[in-house]
Amino acid sequence: MAEVKLISLPYESSLATLFPKFSHLPYPTLLDSNHPHFKDTRFDILSAAPLAMLEAQGAHCQLHWFVEPVVQIDAEQPLDILTELVAQMTCQPWANDTQVPFNGGLLGYYGYEAGRYVEQLPQTVIEDVNLPTILMGLYGWAIVTDHQQQQTQLVITPWSQFDEQTLLDLLGQEDDQTLAQPFALNAAFEANMTAAEYAERFQKVQDYIQAGDCYQVNLTQRFSAPYQGQTWQAYQALKAACPTPFGAYMVLPDGRAVLSHSPERFIQSYDNRVESKPIKGTRPRGETPEQDKALADELLNSEKDRAENLMIVDLLRNDLGKNCLTGSIRVPKLFALESYANVHHMVSTVEGRVATPADTIKVFQESFPGGSITGAPKVRAMQIIDELEPHERSVYCGSFVYFGANGQMDSSITIRTMIADGERMHCWAGGGLVADSICAEEYQETFTKIGKLTHTLETQFLK
Repeated sequence: MAEVKLISLPYESSLATLFPKFSHLPYPTLLDSNHPHFKDTRFDILSAAPLAMLEAQGAHCQLHWFVEPVVQIDAEQPLDILTELVAQMTCQPWANDTQVPFNGGLLGYYGYEAGRYVEQLPQTVIEDVNLPTILMGLYGWAIVTDHQQQQTQLVITPWSQFDEQTLLDLLGQEDDQTLAQPFALNAAFEANMTAAEYAERFQKVQDYIQAGDCYQVNLTQRFSAPYQGQTWQAYQALKAACPTPFGAYMVLPDGRAVLSHSPERFIQSYDNRVESKPIKGTRPRGETPEQDKALADELLNSEKDRAENLMIVDLLRNDLGKNCLTGSIRVPKLFALESYANVHHMVSTVEGRVATPADTIKVFQESFPGGSITGAPKVRAMQIIDELEPHERSVYCGSFVYFGANGQMDSSITIRTMIADGERMHCWAGGGLVADSICAEEYQETFTKIGKLTHTLETQFLK
């Protein structure tokens, strides 16, 4: 009977060291846990050259099979195609192998605007980022590092287009030297709103809250700069300056790329258990231990931040409950503190259970996008976001996700994320606005959240 082949490799403390050996292949993708900085993170995953790629943009969706004979399927609803692919994978006789979290399967990203495939929403923002809304590959092999066990393994599925020797030969070759080509910013990052424009939109959110339309809206501004060269150097610089447990780097065939340094998990699933960890509530790190502790304590004791966090917890309980087993939703952690290189966050945990592994993609898609980056009620908040934000969010506030053939799934919320669209680097930052929000503080928070990333690139790469 066909089965997944696992080949032991020397332990790699970061699969970023192996990425240059596979970056010449189509759609190389790294899921990067930055384990040395976060001891509770467990896995890195690296793969490339998918058997098929689903690409969706607005009303256009294509599933392109690269294996011979090449087949291209046009469709209107990408979520149905992805759901069917997961159902086909998880029913395979070898699919229940859970020795690794990803034993082949779907891997890629859903951009924020993929929410339009879930809900009926307006489409009035300027769409000027040259990346698909959804880009999900069907990968037949992967390299997976388990940091807890200190094991790195090559995973080859029965339907991999590469055999064991071919992959071992790729591991033994020299690094792809095109990654060493220099990266440069041609100008500093500029926001797509002035302080006055932000204040005007802030007031409109307050008007909607007072009118009873919503309780919270996540208002975001975008920062952009022209760039040139390969983005691998930029990813490495950002990884060093701002390590996060849900990093991701994906390169499209023409050099466009997504560089994500997210601290936030969206939904994880294993053994038919699903879990989400929403972040809501932020403070900067202090310059001294005393100041740092004072800021952390201020966050944990903030009634406003606790109310925002609870709002998102309730939203997620509702979203997960759509496809989880009745009575399985619980909140084991509420208002916990998690600290990162430049900020403290307030984080809660919501969990539930599903009946079958194939249900995990339903949980993900019908909970998408995460409530922590929309507001509440979710659909009304998204309508207001579309009205007030001038540009599309693209991959920002979407999710990097994998759906393993074994039914396991993990996903991030793509905040702290850079997008290189061939001409410009884009990044975004925002915050949840509620009735007692203060405009100046919320505006400053956007700079606090993204400042480490923009400052790093401007310091190291500005021409």
